[in-house]
Amino acid sequence: MALLEVRELSVRFGGVVALDRVSFTVDAGEVVALIGPNGAGKTTLFNVITRVYRPSAGTVLIDGDPVARIPPHEVVRHGLARTFQNLALFRSMTVLENVIVGDHIRTPSGWLQSTIPLPGAVKAESAARQRAMAMIDFVGLGAVATRPVAALPFGTQKRVELARALVSKPRLLLLDEPAAGMNMTESMTLLDTIARLKSSGITILLVEHNVRLVMGISDRVTVLDFGKKIAEGAPSEVQRNPLVIEAYLGRRHQHA
Repeated sequence: MALLEVRELSVRFGGVVALDRVSFTVDAGEVVALIGPNGAGKTTLFNVITRVYRPSAGTVLIDGDPVARIPPHEVVRHGLARTFQNLALFRSMTVLENVIVGDHIRTPSGWLQSTIPLPGAVKAESAARQRAMAMIDFVGLGAVATRPVAALPFGTQKRVELARALVSKPRLLLLDEPAAGMNMTESMTLLDTIARLKSSGITILLVEHNVRLVMGISDRVTVLDFGKKIAEGAPSEVQRNPLVIEAYLGRRHQHA
């Protein structure tokens, strides 16, 4: 059984069709890339999977269970985590503080725990800091853990967001343009990080415009254009697909 299954998914915003009967699967342990031109519906699909949007039709299943049954604030508890196309960090907070926010499902919360330093709460906070630092070190940001994220380059902030997603220990990680704003060296480091995540057993659904990164790390690629799936297969197959060359790769090179 697929870890993630998208069945005949459609999303409409008034008269605009953002997704049109899109279907695909992601098996446990895979890295699947979702590519296509701007406006193809990739981020909309992420927002449906994580319960930000409700679909107009179709179903998304996690381990065979409909995602629609999961309250939006409970998505992380079901093993889903994501990064965002546009950064969603607390800019005045440090790297460490931002990553700790991603660990909220295992941190006691409530009025009493927040106002009185009970031994259990102190111990839980210490454990949360340790888990956050482990993820910060994993993405190579240990040296800037105590710095405010606003003082860091955009590419580095993207890695902070990745660490925040990872600290919740997701089974399925959704990465929305993780290489955006990164230089070549940073992109290659990200490629290595994704490979290590895959080796650790995390399943990844990736939206990315960096074709070299996509083709270098993905097991399979699904291509959207104007909200429709136009191709799916191994990276080498997708690269040779005439519809993909026209809809995505061709347009990219035309504007280069």
